[in-house]
Amino acid sequence: MTEIRVVYYREPSGQVPLQRWLYTLPKTSHSECHKSIRRLQQVGQNLRLPHARRLPGNIYELRTRIGTLRYRIFYFWHSGTAVLSHGIAKKTSAIPQREIARALKRKQQFEQNPALHTQEITNA
Repeated sequence: MTEIRVVYYREPSGQVPLQRWLYTLPKTSHSECHKSIRRLQQVGQNLRLPHARRLPGNIYELRTRIGTLRYRIFYFWHSGTAVLSHGIAKKTSAIPQREIARALKRKQQFEQNPALHTQEITNA
């Protein structure tokens, strides 16, 4: 079975928000989030609850839970590629609207210049 291409969103400055966030997580959380990314690579757009969920504006969230903490990685699709925008840790079920807005803004920027905003994943 062919794996889905998954990339990080890269800022024009070269910063990669999700990669930076992942390295701030405890080792177990970091590992579990990478397992979610790997699952996305394997299943692609067929990934559903409880692992992924569609949000407004064709933004999606990868869902990982460890104890009472919920980790969310926001992503969107572009030409069959999953683009990982950024991640958050939260204790409630609600998704802050500002996080959806951030992902939507990155989606628009990515669509305008995919080459500038693509960072390949080498360690997922």
